[in-house]
Amino acid sequence: MDFEQIISRLIGENIVLILLAVLIIVAIAAAVRIVPQSEKHVVERFGRLRAVLGPGINIIIPFLDRIAHKISILERQLPTMTQDAITSDNVLVQVDTSVFYRITEPEKTVYRIRDVDGAISTTVAGMVRSEIGRMELDQVQSNRSQLIMAIQEQLEAQVDDWGIEVTRAEILDVNLDQATRDAMLQQLNAERARRAAVMEAEGQKRSVELAADAELYSAEQIAKARRIQADAEAYATQVVAVAIAENGLEAAQYQVALKQVEALTALGQGDGKQTIVVPADAIQAFGNAFNMLKGR
Repeated sequence: MDFEQIISRLIGENIVLILLAVLIIVAIAAAVRIVPQSEKHVVERFGRLRAVLGPGINIIIPFLDRIAHKISILERQLPTMTQDAITSDNVLVQVDTSVFYRITEPEKTVYRIRDVDGAISTTVAGMVRSEIGRMELDQVQSNRSQLIMAIQEQLEAQVDDWGIEVTRAEILDVNLDQATRDAMLQQLNAERARRAAVMEAEGQKRSVELAADAELYSAEQIAKARRIQADAEAYATQVVAVAIAENGLEAAQYQVALKQVEALTALGQGDGKQTIVVPADAIQAFGNAFNMLKGR
């Protein structure tokens, strides 16, 4: 074998080794799959589901397995949806809703539903119409949280077969047509007028009650004063009676004379009284009172 043949043989063997090395490197590169934290990868083998790769380093069989789907597991928000609904009291409303969800089982999502967003939107629209149809307009406005909870619970049960977790459902707004708004405004104004009339009537009633209480209190105080005065007069009479019983006619004459003196004194203290004509018996009353006081 000459030199050229040897060189050719060596070159041929090196090429085979190089190709083999390249093949090994390509196989290793194809076998090792690094999945990001926010994703899951669906692996197929000959068109069938083989495995679901989680975040991190994963090994697959090269040339047999392939990454068929790369699914984000981040939370998603559906675009705001608006649908018409009729309440149990026949009021047409427009409800704006929004749904947040995330994919937890990509193999179900990939092989059981084609348009996830569209399916969820259709399901939510039907549930909103069904739930609002059982409620009156006032209940829709006041029990919004209860309505959201009912929709979310039903939605979670519906989408479970799709490998989806509903994290939150929101009712953003409930809109009414203009005619309904005008009617509600009239009703609100009428209710405000009724409340104002009731408050005014209650105020007048309270005023009358307070006035009656004041009159009753005044009458009670007058009666109390008269009772005290009567008790005082009765006590004075009793004292006089006791004095008469103990001292006889002399005490009675003393009391009469004393009253006459007090009456004349009061008469003399009046305004504009410069001259007082006193009867003769009045002078005698002074004397009798003085004598009685000396005798006592």
